Amino acid sequence: MKNKLLWIFLAFTSVALNTTQAAQKIMPLPQQSEAAHLSAEILSKYPYKPVALDDSLSSKIFDLYLKSLDGEKIFLLKSDIDSFANARTRLDDAILDEDLSVPFAMFNLYQQRMTERFSYARSLLKNGFNFKRHESYQYIRKDAPWPKSEDELNDLWRKRVKSDWLRLKLAGKNDESIADTLGKRYENSLSNLSKVKSEDVFQIFMNAYAMAIDPHTNFFGVRASEEFDISMRLSLVGIGAALNNKDEYTVIRELLAGGPAALSGKLKAGDRIVGVGQGENGPITDIMGWRIDDAVALMRGPENTVVVLDVLPAEAGADGKHKLISLVRKKISLDKQAATKSIIDVKDGGVTRHIGVISLPGFYQDFSARQNGDKDFKSATRDVSRLLEELKKDKVDGVLMDLRNNGGGSLNEAIELTGLFINKGPVVQERDAKGNVKVESDDNAGHVWNGPLGVLINRGSASASEIFAAAIQDYGRGVVIGGKSFGKGTVQTIVDLDKIAKNDKPKLGELKMTIAQFFRINGGTTQLRGITPDIALETATDMEDFGESSYDNALPWMQIKAADYRPAGDLTSIVPKLITNHDKRVSQDKDFQYLREDLAEFSTLRKKNLISLNEEDRRKEREMREARDKLREENKGDNGSGKTPAEARSRTLQDDGMLPGERNLKADLAIEKANKNAKDILLNEAVHILSDEANLLYASPKLATSILP
Repeated sequence: MKNKLLWIFLAFTSVALNTTQAAQKIMPLPQQSEAAHLSAEILSKYPYKPVALDDSLSSKIFDLYLKSLDGEKIFLLKSDIDSFANARTRLDDAILDEDLSVPFAMFNLYQQRMTERFSYARSLLKNGFNFKRHESYQYIRKDAPWPKSEDELNDLWRKRVKSDWLRLKLAGKNDESIADTLGKRYENSLSNLSKVKSEDVFQIFMNAYAMAIDPHTNFFGVRASEEFDISMRLSLVGIGAALNNKDEYTVIRELLAGGPAALSGKLKAGDRIVGVGQGENGPITDIMGWRIDDAVALMRGPENTVVVLDVLPAEAGADGKHKLISLVRKKISLDKQAATKSIIDVKDGGVTRHIGVISLPGFYQDFSARQNGDKDFKSATRDVSRLLEELKKDKVDGVLMDLRNNGGGSLNEAIELTGLFINKGPVVQERDAKGNVKVESDDNAGHVWNGPLGVLINRGSASASEIFAAAIQDYGRGVVIGGKSFGKGTVQTIVDLDKIAKNDKPKLGELKMTIAQFFRINGGTTQLRGITPDIALETATDMEDFGESSYDNALPWMQIKAADYRPAGDLTSIVPKLITNHDKRVSQDKDFQYLREDLAEFSTLRKKNLISLNEEDRRKEREMREARDKLREENKGDNGSGKTPAEARSRTLQDDGMLPGERNLKADLAIEKANKNAKDILLNEAVHILSDEANLLYASPKLATSILP
C-alpha cells in the first residue's frame, strides 16, 4: 500500500513538472540516503530530547520543509499542497528506507512553480501599472491560506510586482529604469534556480528534519560544512556580519563584535540588505532574491575597500525608508572585540553621579593560549576585571554592564565574570539528557566591584549573557534593565557523521545537536522565557520574529530544584522607587516619546499587514512622515554632540528622488562619527536608573548594608 501511494504521488508530480519546460529534475545521491539514515539513528537516541522518527515527527518535518520552501505561500497552489498529502506521514519512511524520492519530488514541483512565477513577474513589466487604482497588498503571508487557483496566484503576483515598482517609483526612478531593475531581479532569481544542486535540496530537507526536534539542532551537508568553515575564516576581513535569507531578503542575523558593521552603529540584527555597491560611487546591485552565498560574495572584498549597503531597517515596514550605509572592509582582531569602558556623569539636583559603563560584546577567551599555558591569555573576565580596577580609581558611583546584542560565548567566562561581583557560590546549573544536574560555581572568594551594579540587556542578549544576567538577578546583586533577552538556554555539540561511519573522505556531513539545558540557580531555566528585566525599556525588536519564542518547537520552560546559594542582597525594596523615577523621567523625555510613537506605529503597521498600491495615498503618507520628522528635529535641538539630530543620524534614502550612488563617503564618515557621539536613548536612561540606585543606597547606609555585599 505504501509503495502504491508513493507511486501515485510521484506520478502526479511528474505530470505537474512536465506542464512547462523548467529546470532539470534534481535527484538524490546514494550517499545522501546513507547520511539521512545515520542521522536518524543518532537523533532518535542521543539528543537532550530524543524524538522517535515516526509518523508524528514526519508531519512536523513536512510542515517545516514546506515552510523552508515557501513560507510566505507565494509559489505553491493549494492543489499542490493537497497533492503532497500522502507525503505528510511518509517522510520518516523516506529517511529510514533510504529512498528520498518523495522530498525531492516535492522540491522539483516547488522549483517548477518558482519558474512559472518569476516568468510571469517578468511578463508584467511590459505594460506598467495603474497607480490610481485603490487596492492594497498583503506583504506578510505566512498565516495566509494557500492560493486556490492560478488566477488568484497571478493576482497576488501582480500586486507584488506592482508594489516593487511603486517603491522604486517613489524613490525617484523612471519607468525605464524600474523595468530594467526589476527585470534583472527576476532574471537573477530564474538564474539561481538553474544553479540548485542535489546537495542544496538535501540540505534543506535534512535541516527541516533536524529542526523538527528543536530549533538549534541542524544538519550541515559536506558543502555547507565547508562553506561555514570558509565563512568563519573570511569573516575576519569584511563587514563582520552573519547573514541569512528570509522572504527573499538578505537579513543580518548577527553583528560580529569589532567589525565595521558593529562599529558603525548603523546596523543591527534584523536589518535587511537589499542592495550592495562597490566603492564610493559605484552603482548599487539589487540583491533581492539572491542566494545567501552569492550575496555574501558581493560584500566581501580586499581590506580597506569601501562597500555600500542599501538597507531596509528591521523596524521598517515593507515601504519603509532605506538607508545607504558606507563601510570600509577591515580585518577584525580580537582586540577590537574586547570589553571597553566609559564614564557618564548624571546630574540630579546638586548631586553629580559618575557611572562607569562597560560594554561587553561577547564572552571571549583565547582558548589556545590558555591551553598552552600562557599566563597572559586574553579573556572577557580579565579585561573586565582590569576595567573595574580603573573605574574604581576614577571613583565611579556605580557600574553598568552593557550586554546588549551580546550573543554569548564561553560558559566558563560567564561563570568567572559573575565571580567579579559576588563573593563565591553557584552560578548556573546544567542538566544532560539523562537528567543529571551539574552545578557550575565561582570558587574565588572576594569581589572586584561591590558597589551599585546594573546589567543592560535586550532581545539580542543570549546564552552566556543570560547566564550572567540571571545570576546577578538571583543573587540580588544588581538591577537588570532593558528588554527581555533571547531565551536560548540549551547546549549543542557537533557530530561528524563521517567519523562515525569511518570514512576516509567527507561525504556525509555533520549534525549540530542539543545535548543539555541551562538552569538558573533559583531552579528556573533561561530557555524560552529568557531574562525578564527588573525595569523594562522599550525595544524595537519584534519578539514574534526574533528570539527563542519565535520558534514553533522550542524546548519549553521548566523548573528544577534550586541550587544551594545565599543571595548577596535584596533589591525588591528599591526597585519600585526606581521604576517610579524612571516613569516620571521618560514621560518628560522627548526622545522616549518619539521612540514610543515609532514603536506604536510599527506595531500598527504589522497588525494591519497591508500596504496601499495607490501612488497618491503613498505620497501623502510619506509627506506626513517627513513633516513629523521635521517637527521632531525642530523640537529636539542640539543633542549634545555638537551636531543637530539631522546631522547626527545616519543619512536616509527617502522617497525624494535620490538615486543609489548619489552619496559622499567623507560626509558618510562624518555622519557616522557624529552618530556615535549622539545620545543613546536606552543607555542614557539605564545610566540614570543606576544613578538613582546609587542615590538611594548612599543616602541610607542601613539600606546599603542590606543590599550591597
